[in-house]
Amino acid sequence: REILDLAMKLEGCVRHCSVHAAGVVISPTPLNEVVPLQFEPRGEKIITKYDMHAVEDMGLLKFDFLGIRNLSILGDAVKIAEETTGIKVDLDNVTIDDKKTFEMLARGETMGLFQLNGSGMTKYLKELRPTTIHDINAMVALYRPGPIECIPQYIERKNDPRRITYLDPRMKDILTASYGVITYQDDVMLIAIKLAGYSWLEADKLRKAMGKKIPAEMEAQKSKLIDGFVKNGMTSTKANELWLLIEPFAAYGFNKAHAASYGRVAYQTAYMKANFPVEYMTAVLTAESGDVEKVSEIVAESARMGIPILPPSVNQSSGSFTVIKDLAGDKIRFGLYAIKNLGEEISNVIIEERKKSGPYKSYANFLERIRHKNLNKKSLEAMTKTGALDELGERGQMLFNMEDVLAYVRENSKSVINQISLFGAVDSNIAPPDLRLKEALPASSFDKLNWEKELLGLYLSGHPLDKFKDKFSKKENTIKHIKTMGNGVTMVIGGIVETVRVITTKKNEPMAFVKIADLTDSIEVVVFPKTMALSKLLLVPEKCLAIRGTVSLRNDEPSFIAEAIKELTV
Repeated sequence: REILDLAMKLEGCVRHCSVHAAGVVISPTPLNEVVPLQFEPRGEKIITKYDMHAVEDMGLLKFDFLGIRNLSILGDAVKIAEETTGIKVDLDNVTIDDKKTFEMLARGETMGLFQLNGSGMTKYLKELRPTTIHDINAMVALYRPGPIECIPQYIERKNDPRRITYLDPRMKDILTASYGVITYQDDVMLIAIKLAGYSWLEADKLRKAMGKKIPAEMEAQKSKLIDGFVKNGMTSTKANELWLLIEPFAAYGFNKAHAASYGRVAYQTAYMKANFPVEYMTAVLTAESGDVEKVSEIVAESARMGIPILPPSVNQSSGSFTVIKDLAGDKIRFGLYAIKNLGEEISNVIIEERKKSGPYKSYANFLERIRHKNLNKKSLEAMTKTGALDELGERGQMLFNMEDVLAYVRENSKSVINQISLFGAVDSNIAPPDLRLKEALPASSFDKLNWEKELLGLYLSGHPLDKFKDKFSKKENTIKHIKTMGNGVTMVIGGIVETVRVITTKKNEPMAFVKIADLTDSIEVVVFPKTMALSKLLLVPEKCLAIRGTVSLRNDEPSFIAEAIKELTV
């Protein structure tokens, strides 16, 4: 009884209050005269108490202003291009028939592009070989649940105009630009008006049903549309065929303006990548700098494009990624902010001192000029191991002498204090202490790679798998490729162990989930108890392995079931 009484009191109350992050409400009069307002639960922004549907029912205009990271990337790329080449690119007025851009898309070089990247879209672009911005707009619109099934037909007709047909001659005026393929919500609306006798208001209701993805509403429209087609001269068979062409848009259809807006930004990103590749990839790296996996992919793409990616440098790096001009070809330099255990504060001190007094001439010169509380063992080791001090010395020797270097830093600080006279002037006659480094073995390539992985999050100067390239040179063996393959395909992959997670089964047997990476991508490898028993000593980070197994798709997420594992040897 008490529970029911409490439930009745709660009935009808608002359970919680959430905010539509991108929704902005516009009113011709002050909003508080039209709808109730409040502060958002955890902030100072003013929000409506009505939800988005009620707000529209009140006659108010609601816009969704979506933030698109690629706009920032484009802005940065334009800025970098002007700084490095002197060319100011006006994105609003770039030619929309740039040959280099379309050739790049036809080759499938889509990494870092807005709306056009990803294996599925890339595959279709290579088949399509786009030649106009209308092709890009159409691909943006069609690559959605539902309309995606029309893409093969669109590609076929684009490449062979003899295959272009129209279910009804009246559709030619509507679908000429899309080779007879229904592509946009606008196409469906015009077909409804011209072939089914819909009014513009009725066609707009049809658009809303498509735009809001309301299958039930689309089903209700079915009989009305088919009846309209028949009344306006179609046979019942053709009317039903036309409905089957329209039906996919109930899942997800784009209107033409939306597709053209996205298509324009997609083209602009492709234009910048094709014509200003170093500047564009620098902007992409900067935008993705917080995601190590994405940075690793972009570094690999840059290498494929012939753009060298250099380690951080106290003499060249800024905080973020930087274009380095070179007669042999422009390069991209890692920023100091990317180094773990260094920190932005001391990075900024290093950059400002270099701008003020010029490049650091030697290791001792660097240590003398950077007097900061964060110049300590941790930060010096981080800079040394990542190659940021390579111009000033050899990594192995600097690390071997680290304790002496730290003593030198302390002595140098004392020396500066002792040089200051009673009136605050520095006595320049007192020389700084000498820095003498003992001889040591140079750092090995193996050590450098491990340090880069540890402190930058990726291998930069090479890859542990480089020496095994001949064993896995076929594209079919790459992890990136097998992720596109069907369930149950058996093959051999090679990779380096990144992480290992061991669990115990219900039968109290150990099994493991191992993240394996190659030069193209990474994948989770499932090692069941039987295989685990034979290979548990191999499942350690940084070990290079060859794994025979089977591709497994679960909820469209690929993994690899290991059947046999062995260590890779040269």
